[in-house]
Amino acid sequence: MQLKRLGNSDLSITPIGFGAWAIGGSGWEFAWGSQDDTDSIAAIREALDAGINWIDTAAVYGLGHSEEVVARALEGVRSRPYIFTKCSMVWNEHNEIGHSLKADSIRRECEASLRRLRTDTIDLYQIHWPDPVEDIEEGWATLAALRKEGKIRHIGVSNFDVEQMKRAQAIAPITSLQPRYSLIHREVEKEILPFASRENIAVIAYSPMASGLLTGAMTAERIAGLPADDWRRHHADFREPQLSRNLKMVRLLRAIGRLHGRTPAEVAVAWVLSNPTVTGAIVGARRPGQLPGVIGAAEFRLSPRELVEIQTFFAKAAA
Repeated sequence: MQLKRLGNSDLSITPIGFGAWAIGGSGWEFAWGSQDDTDSIAAIREALDAGINWIDTAAVYGLGHSEEVVARALEGVRSRPYIFTKCSMVWNEHNEIGHSLKADSIRRECEASLRRLRTDTIDLYQIHWPDPVEDIEEGWATLAALRKEGKIRHIGVSNFDVEQMKRAQAIAPITSLQPRYSLIHREVEKEILPFASRENIAVIAYSPMASGLLTGAMTAERIAGLPADDWRRHHADFREPQLSRNLKMVRLLRAIGRLHGRTPAEVAVAWVLSNPTVTGAIVGARRPGQLPGVIGAAEFRLSPRELVEIQTFFAKAAA
């Protein structure tokens, strides 16, 4: 896979990274349902064998469990991938999730992530959400200090808008931005992606398959049967009237993919990667055998005609 430089860093990453949100398992507010750790470890190993060289996780995924599973999966691995994780989402003894950008809180989070990941340095440490917004400067200054102390190599943000990034930049340069970006969610195209491009801020897109909607495996029946603790059951993308439009989009992706021997998921991720501002896309997998249906997106290129066809679909859907 062709590597791309991660913004102003010395890291070069593959177009696709392994997303470790779902492998956090159940028992927390944004879970994807129960998860077998053995499957998670096998899926991570499969990703590494395929050449993927970075894993994106967060402290809050499974309330620390995702980071622990990542560490277990990397036991004995000679060529270790880059590890990206996040801070600012915290939880209490009742597993209730809150947000903090206070310096002492971020320092506690960083130390806990280092322990769970069994590493001395985090390759990319990101503020998960700009919340509370009044504490952005304190949080970002703390990440900059942790970098100087050698606990983290590079610092990034997630879910920030342009003004919030400007506030952070006044303190220290931003290596990367992690926004939600897919065929279904294109809100960042107007202002956020152009700003990142101008400022040499790498973009690593999350949910390029819209949390599974664009894989081709999701149906209305399957959505109705999702576990009670799967957050997608209650999200607007998975409910009418958006659901019918989204599944119609999948039919178009399937038709395009069939011409190239590609899956709808590969077409969806390839579309995200076709934006020159995007450095990489985060792709999750919960069990071995899932990644082969997506990994081809790293090399697949949509034709100009196919890109126009997709754009035309959106124009009609918005009319």
